[in-house]
Amino acid sequence: MSDVLKNRRILLIIGGGIAAYKSLELIRRLRDQGASVRCVLTQAGAEFVTPLSLGTLSGDKVYTDLFDLTDTATIGHIELSRDADLLVVVPATADLLAKMSAGLAGDLATTLLIATDKPVLVAPAMNVRMWTHRATQRNVEQLMADGIHFVGPNDGDMACGEFGPGRMAEPAEILAAIDAHFSENEFSGNPPLKGRRILVTSGPTHEPIDPVRYLANRSSGKQGHAIATALARMGADVTLISGPTNLSAPAGVNLKRVETAREMLAACEAALPADVAICAAAVADWRVDIDATQKIKKEAGAATPSLTLVENPDILATIS
Repeated sequence: MSDVLKNRRILLIIGGGIAAYKSLELIRRLRDQGASVRCVLTQAGAEFVTPLSLGTLSGDKVYTDLFDLTDTATIGHIELSRDADLLVVVPATADLLAKMSAGLAGDLATTLLIATDKPVLVAPAMNVRMWTHRATQRNVEQLMADGIHFVGPNDGDMACGEFGPGRMAEPAEILAAIDAHFSENEFSGNPPLKGRRILVTSGPTHEPIDPVRYLANRSSGKQGHAIATALARMGADVTLISGPTNLSAPAGVNLKRVETAREMLAACEAALPADVAICAAAVADWRVDIDATQKIKKEAGAATPSLTLVENPDILATIS
């Protein structure tokens, strides 16, 4: 991280979800970067974290009540919402997103969100069915159109035992999104990489064995996508060549999706010339030497088919 967060004022709104505990780590990381953090704890959020823990880590008062007359006289919800440089909602539950989309203001958190004139970043977290529900997706589309910034959600294990999209972004990812927000504004007048063409590779490659199986590794692509995002925000003309991932296209980046190492090499060669190439992809070293058009079956009593591995091209060596 850069020192772009030094002296930045973050208003952190903690929603009511099991992921609320991650807000504690986020506060610590923000303060380590020199930011000041003021917390607003929703009634539902207080079921998961306490004002004492938030106040201890943030070093500031924790706000919970819209009708606290003392605070209304000295700060007020309007001033509280506008004193910050950025509002961050962690976790942004389906309920909070719906209220934000509808412009409701029934408690301190939603009142602050509708009263602010500052940018808002939300980190959604909810059950996979709730995230994929048409109402939630409709609310997300509306909030994006309203200029709300999103980080996540990721695919992963849920507290309820399900797996899929809806898991809140990790504190490090949220911190990176906050840092990127301020970096973008910092470089808006004179972006240091303006005019530079940069090629970035990201994610794994999938090398087919047959239409069902493939060789791969566990790369998520997060590093390469984060690098591409940061470069674009510094003004570079970025082409991102990505293997199969669950990540969306970074803003301001020309994304080309591929599957195999040979496809990634071809896409990289097509994107040349470039001033810089950053090869962050985890390319499979090997592929099989057959092109099976149907699943290779194991027949009873038959010998297991032998597969010969051949080496994949070295993309970095080829394009450098």
